[in-house]
Amino acid sequence: MDRAKALYFEGNQRMQAGDLRAAEACFREAIALVPDFAEAIANLGFVLESGGAVEEAEACYVRALALNAPYPQLHLNHGALLFRQKRLDEAERAYRQAIDLWPEFSAAWSNLGVLLACRQREDEAEACYRKALALDPSYAKARFNLSYLALRQGRFEEGWRYLEARATEATNMRLPCPRWEGQPLAGKALVVRSEGGYGDTIQLCRYATVLKEQGARHVTWMCYPGLEALFATADGIDEAIGLEADLSARMADFWAPAWSLPFYCGTRIDTIPARVPYLHAPPERTAQWRAALPPDGVRVGLVWKGNAAFENDGERSIASLSLLAPLWSVPGVRFISLQKGAGESEAACPPDGLPVLDLGSRMEDFADAAAIVSQIDLVICVDTAVAHLSGALGKACWVLLPDYMTDWRWMTRRPDSPWYPNALRLFRQPPGGGWETVVAAVAYALQQWAADNGERDGDTCFYVPTRTQ
Repeated sequence: MDRAKALYFEGNQRMQAGDLRAAEACFREAIALVPDFAEAIANLGFVLESGGAVEEAEACYVRALALNAPYPQLHLNHGALLFRQKRLDEAERAYRQAIDLWPEFSAAWSNLGVLLACRQREDEAEACYRKALALDPSYAKARFNLSYLALRQGRFEEGWRYLEARATEATNMRLPCPRWEGQPLAGKALVVRSEGGYGDTIQLCRYATVLKEQGARHVTWMCYPGLEALFATADGIDEAIGLEADLSARMADFWAPAWSLPFYCGTRIDTIPARVPYLHAPPERTAQWRAALPPDGVRVGLVWKGNAAFENDGERSIASLSLLAPLWSVPGVRFISLQKGAGESEAACPPDGLPVLDLGSRMEDFADAAAIVSQIDLVICVDTAVAHLSGALGKACWVLLPDYMTDWRWMTRRPDSPWYPNALRLFRQPPGGGWETVVAAVAYALQQWAADNGERDGDTCFYVPTRTQ
């Protein structure tokens, strides 16, 4: 047993150092010596899960649990694996078993809160987060999770405050000037660093005008590749640069991570800086793309997939363009693919009977996307950066949202977005999910919209919600 214990402790050291292969070898050897070594079996499961061997990892967790190992962390790890597989009933039982073993286990309370929030049991979720914070006021993950719940409900004052608990590459930057935390900006130069994804960056660049209204003399925005040309058109941004740009020669008084701006600007649900458009298609790009667009009909852009690396992409993305087939029954509509990355191949060779003009594969950056979106009548998309781009341009956009883990910024049960008034309309999956009902509702709305389109001027459209979920 002494040799097995030594291997177990060595495996733990290797695991903490990030050497998963060596850790796995240690745990396996320890288990070979002592087959009922529950701790080694449990940690082997964690290492295997970290390496992507999910089925083998679960088998280890189940085996360790069968040995009646009284370890709350084992139940927590098993629950987290089950949660990622969306086996929510089993995951909830695992989290509650961890709490039964250790009622002061703040991580288990926080994880249970996340699961309950995903099941839209928000009052219970909030109670779990607050319990975790009562047990450990410094537990940043619980504070971060609570921020999303508060923001989803429109409780912005506390939501932004809790969101400051996040730890990202942007928040951990070290720049040769202090971080802005609400100090007076009169006559000051500020550098803003993007964080989150492309959609977050497009949503937040509106704050450049707010900073200017507070007296900032110069706003530089560090943005992701593909956004520089578009952000050169943004209201309030004096200079758009890449994330790797050298700041040593630039004089700045403060810097700020983008998601801290709503907090320090005091944004509330009724004071969102929502003047759209605040982005504009570069005129030369608009001219370049004009001839590529259909000369007649109602021109509708489509995006049906997001980035596959996104944690909830399996729910927010539509598996195939063919699921949107009911839209093609609407006469007089010309569909244009704005799809980049996943889904491009479908746009190039669409399913039979679903003609679509593939422009997405030809777009080089977001300035190209803006030039196309600005010249069409409507965008229909899933929850991707294109929804934010359309809203920022003031273009009519219908966003198709999942029922499971809907992003907080679309809030709870709203058919519209206060971030993009009079531009975005939200179509939500029914409880339990599924795209069939959503697509049918969109097809019906599109038929009405296309019939009326001759009376519209092609710019921002105003909508009266017909149903909510």
